[in-house]
Amino acid sequence: MSTNKTEATAAVAEAEPTEVPAAGATAVVDPRLLVREEGFAGYIADFKRKIKSGELGSVPVVLGLILIAIIFQSLTGNFLNADNLTNITLWIAGPGLIAVGIVFVLLLGEIDLSLGSVAGVSAAIAGVLSARQGINEWLSIVIALAAGVAIGALHGFFFAKIGVPAFVVTLAGLLAWSGLQQYVLGDKGTANVVNNGVIADLDHYFIGDGSVAVTWIFAILGVALFLIGQVLDSRRRNAAGLPARPMSEIGLRTAVMAVIALAAAYMLNQSRGLPLPLVIFLGIVIITDFVLRRTSYGRQIFAVGGGIEAARRAGINVAWVRISVFMISAGMAALGGLFIMSQQGSADKALGSGNVLMNSIAAAVIGGTSLFGGRGKTWSALLGILVIQSIITGLDLVHVDQAIQYMITGAVLLAAVVLDSVSRRTQKSAGRG
Repeated sequence: MSTNKTEATAAVAEAEPTEVPAAGATAVVDPRLLVREEGFAGYIADFKRKIKSGELGSVPVVLGLILIAIIFQSLTGNFLNADNLTNITLWIAGPGLIAVGIVFVLLLGEIDLSLGSVAGVSAAIAGVLSARQGINEWLSIVIALAAGVAIGALHGFFFAKIGVPAFVVTLAGLLAWSGLQQYVLGDKGTANVVNNGVIADLDHYFIGDGSVAVTWIFAILGVALFLIGQVLDSRRRNAAGLPARPMSEIGLRTAVMAVIALAAAYMLNQSRGLPLPLVIFLGIVIITDFVLRRTSYGRQIFAVGGGIEAARRAGINVAWVRISVFMISAGMAALGGLFIMSQQGSADKALGSGNVLMNSIAAAVIGGTSLFGGRGKTWSALLGILVIQSIITGLDLVHVDQAIQYMITGAVLLAAVVLDSVSRRTQKSAGRG
């Protein structure tokens, strides 16, 4: 019996010759693997492989942030002081939330040019209802957000059901909603926020009235939740029979996160404490990141962005995914408009115009979201808007003319798009695009 088994095995081996990869071919990597090899040496090897194949991730934007901080700190001497960094966290919330919505649209490989106008008209609705009509401010906010979501549904309907290109639909929306914004504001052209009201607090309130203890509690709680999430993810992968992160690596990642969180808490406590807009912005980034990476709906968005026909044949309701994405992006724009309104103290005809839309799109692209669809994270909106706002703030500190600021911001956006194009081409040549 044993002899027969050996002979059979030898016969099978002879009948099925071993496939040898051709020279220069990229070996297929099991997508379930976190890295090819266990341990930190494996991560270093995987990092080199990603750089070689064009998967740069957040590395360029993080290096860019460090470079920006070094340049402006050396030029001004006060770029990294606590008050300036706190102001940056206040200013990024409005355009950052709009950028989160743009990430969703870009994942489909589309664009939404109307989000600045949607932010403006939503803020105008909230301002007029609360300040002029005397309607409860919370109800005014809900109506304004609902108006934004409804506008997104209308855009999505014309795009997904009628077949009008998203560029055309949202360009028409840019004009139409800007006109509606002016109509809602009326002859006065502005609507002030209610003094000490909910909208006024959105961009000015510090949690716990600037209590130092509250900031430390949030920082420690964030690190604890990060550790719990990492452990649960490791157990889930182990239970599914997939490679998981070892506890030593989880410990190191948690230590790095703790250093960042505690350093941020220390810096904020040197100024006015923990700003509410930063907490809301981070909370929405975390929630939307979870939706994109951990839910079937998020995977459907990536699938539609990667290939519409393949997604349709896989049974995905492509039209619904497209419509819902435009609803999310417009809803985020409406929320961002409320933060901008809070920051400037009123909703006027100029809210959402100018460079608000361009900065939000630039933030999403600079942060690493691909213009070609199918690749990106909502964290890229946070990183990108940090880059944009740091550049603007730094140039303001050195008193550079606004015209020069526009040119520099445009150059950074162009560099990000070129980097995205080169990265995508490199990945295709490496067989990973």
